[in-house]
Amino acid sequence: MAFESVEVAIMTGDRDRIRADFDDVVNMAPAELERWLATDQSRRAGQHRDGGESVGHESGRRIVEIRRSTRGDLSVDDYAHMRKVVGYVHRHLAQRPSGDVRDSTWRHSLMNWGHDPLKDRRG
Repeated sequence: MAFESVEVAIMTGDRDRIRADFDDVVNMAPAELERWLATDQSRRAGQHRDGGESVGHESGRRIVEIRRSTRGDLSVDDYAHMRKVVGYVHRHLAQRPSGDVRDSTWRHSLMNWGHDPLKDRRG
């Protein structure tokens, strides 16, 4: 969905649905996600731009900020990022590799986006 469409959706009252979808896929608590982002495994996972921070790692830091914000403090950009997180998590869950995923790059990448596929519930 184009950014303009996200802005229109947010302006037309879809904020609750976007936040609910985000809350459904982000199952790591802010402190838990922060601890994860501080690990070497987290820093190694994902696509790195020009040798710097990975897209997922940057997203994880933003997720922590969003989760700690009140709804009234969230911007259109925050809602756009929440939609991006939901899309990413859904796409990557559909690509689950076979076998044990406990120490897989697939799991580590999802965790950078706030979703631990080994957890059942939201943190």
